[in-house]
Amino acid sequence: MNKDGSEKTPKQILRQSLNHLEADRVPVDFGGTGQTGMHISCVAALRRYYGLEERPVKAVEPYQMLGEIDDELKAIIGIDTQPADIGNTMFGFRNENWKEWEAPWGQVILVAEKFQTLRNDNGDVLIFPQGDPDAPASAKMPKSSYFFDAIIRQMPLDETRLDPEDNLEEFTRFSDADLDRWKSIINRLEDNPRALIANIGGTALGDIALVPAVNLKNPKGIRDISEWYMSTLSRRNYIHYVFDKQCDIAIQNLNSVYMAIGNAVDVVFICGTDFGTQNSAFCSVETFRELWMPYYQRINGWIHAHTSWKTFKHCCGSIQPFMPSLIESGFDILNPVQYNAANMDIRQLKNRFGDQIVFWGGGVDTQKILPFGTPEEVRGEVLHQCEILSKNGGFVFSSVHNVQANTPVSNIAAMVDAVREFNT
Repeated sequence: MNKDGSEKTPKQILRQSLNHLEADRVPVDFGGTGQTGMHISCVAALRRYYGLEERPVKAVEPYQMLGEIDDELKAIIGIDTQPADIGNTMFGFRNENWKEWEAPWGQVILVAEKFQTLRNDNGDVLIFPQGDPDAPASAKMPKSSYFFDAIIRQMPLDETRLDPEDNLEEFTRFSDADLDRWKSIINRLEDNPRALIANIGGTALGDIALVPAVNLKNPKGIRDISEWYMSTLSRRNYIHYVFDKQCDIAIQNLNSVYMAIGNAVDVVFICGTDFGTQNSAFCSVETFRELWMPYYQRINGWIHAHTSWKTFKHCCGSIQPFMPSLIESGFDILNPVQYNAANMDIRQLKNRFGDQIVFWGGGVDTQKILPFGTPEEVRGEVLHQCEILSKNGGFVFSSVHNVQANTPVSNIAAMVDAVREFNT
């Protein structure tokens, strides 16, 4: 409650937790980012479960096929966040001028006008960058799948002609039209009671989902995922050059957006680069500190020096050894807190780092418990996680990464009910 006796708004509740204060209740995020969403089939199932109007759901993140969680569903679930972005997709077109499309699993959904696809002889769905069917397809949804995978389109590499500028072609300065869109979206959300999460873009350093550049028609440079990983060892000067120039452009864009919208947003998504696997890591802590940390510090340092925004880092897997370095890099928030990975004991993480970084996620396991457990098992897991992570604030409830297709709606509802039970 506020001093005047009024209920705190969702924005106020979330800000309490971001500032490591024990909030009136545990704040909740679903749909605020591309890592805390729900598959579009799950969103439709939840709408049916709660008796909401049957209508096609928007695919707001078409690469992973994440569905829009609208205000009706937000109110039922108790969501405290609102995404604020200008509608750019990973495929290089904007979410606008919606049309109906039947997904391979039979669901009719809404997709953007430039969501252009073709089914091949195997029944796989191919999608085209920037909505241009004359360009080579940049991603594929296999016939039995529920989301897209990047198609590797790297040209043969000539070591003598490798130019790091080729891996910078997707990073450009914002236009006046882009900044006008930012002003427009913030004006539209000015009275929204939820905390605003912005994805300004251009700050993800080597995010493996972005390396293949599914938004470009004919990407140049190192675009094969395996080649990129090897390059972090064998072509380190090349990677340094890319990250350095990318940071220059990113900070210019961050400044332009800040001049346009000020401190209207609460959280800014910075990066989704993963450093952990299920059982170990993609690199050593020493490599992280030499290759990534200086650039994270530049980006986070600029944001903290000029704005009130909190910075959000997504990083899956077994990353406990990286925690001190992530904190030193200047990140305020860590997601998804994959406690089912090796050496990710949630109590130890909270005790060691809970006063230094906000844990955003870790509310329930999306690999086993949520998709394959019983509703009672889901309830027990949620209550257990909330009990540990909510102590002294610094916790925003979400699942460990996105809620995947075919997750039983009864289990999703059990998760929602358990959070409500904990908050009562």
